[in-house]
Amino acid sequence: QPIGALLLEHCRITKEEENVFSISFIEEPERKYCFECDSEEQCQEWIEALKRASYEFMRRSLIFYRNEIQKMTGKDPLEQYGISEEARFQLGTRKQ
Repeated sequence: QPIGALLLEHCRITKEEENVFSISFIEEPERKYCFECDSEEQCQEWIEALKRASYEFMRRSLIFYRNEIQKMTGKDPLEQYGISEEARFQLGTRKQ
């Protein structure tokens, strides 16, 4: 049975030691969870899967593919879904 759930936003996934990785949160660096895996391979698989599951990764992917499709077709692929200009603007790259 699960003992809880973590919202994986604004978090950092870090390789700690052999077969161990941690999840910490940027706004709360003292809040850190460590996970031990059965093997180094399994540990790397978890790290990659968690990184790909984040909102930030998905947002960057959406922006990248949207731009690629627009370059290839000359059309904004979000137009067909009636997404407003304001929403499209939010998908633009943020200056950091």
